[in-house]
Amino acid sequence: MANQVVTDAQIAEMTAAERRELINRLKRPRDDFATHFDPRLIEGLRQARVGVMAAGAVGLIPWIVYLALTLPSDYVAQNWPVTWVGFDFLLIAFMAMTAVFGWLRRQLVLLTAFTTAILLVCDAWFDIMTASPGDQWISILSAVLAELPLAAFMIVRTLRIMRVMATQLWLIEPGMPLWRLPLLP
Repeated sequence: MANQVVTDAQIAEMTAAERRELINRLKRPRDDFATHFDPRLIEGLRQARVGVMAAGAVGLIPWIVYLALTLPSDYVAQNWPVTWVGFDFLLIAFMAMTAVFGWLRRQLVLLTAFTTAILLVCDAWFDIMTASPGDQWISILSAVLAELPLAAFMIVRTLRIMRVMATQLWLIEPGMPLWRLPLLP
């Protein structure tokens, strides 16, 4: 085998397509780390997951209609303190993981930040919807001034990091919509 080295200058002269081709040629083949998985099994599992999510989305529509028509407007909840303390503990755990992964500059920050943002949106929603009429303004203020802006910031930053990484790895072109990024290029 000849000892050929591609220089930085040669890489700089490459087109985007040539760089993608080089990356594809240099990346570790899936056979190196996924040899014990049958590709048909993997595809079957992927199709099953997609099917379950699609069926769940469609199946929830009549359930939501049923709940809207049958649930009482007032309800005394059991385990109320444990529910809220548990939820807030989960929120704190994901905020802490996001801080740690962000500090360490680890890609897992994408998952924890996005999850934290969704939990903040849920927290705002349930705070507002379950607040007594006299306390609802506090819930609305905390949602508008803290929870929702922080959630939006975290989602936007997560998507921006994904875009930068995908663009840097030549998986998408600058300005290309992020939804076009393939799961496994």
